[in-house]
Amino acid sequence: MRAYELAFIIKPTVDDDGVKTVMDKVTQFVGAASGEITSTDIWGRRKLAYPIQKYREGTYVLCQANISPAAITGLERSLKLSEDILRHMLIKVDS
Repeated sequence: MRAYELAFIIKPTVDDDGVKTVMDKVTQFVGAASGEITSTDIWGRRKLAYPIQKYREGTYVLCQANISPAAITGLERSLKLSEDILRHMLIKVDS
């Protein structure tokens, strides 16, 4: 297991209850990749630097997770297929 930072942007059309639902889905994605989320920080709705899929705002979320490197491709595929997530970025944290 390695430590990773997962940042993603949720569509602005998703309400506060929907954000919790998306967070649960991401937790399930990480769990399916035999990993665990250690901390979550919801930054809230912010203006995007440039339009993504014609949206100018999004809800930013940052998660710290422990995931096995072999499961990263499956996790990223699940995040790309999620309709509520505009963008995501997964970075390995150096120890």
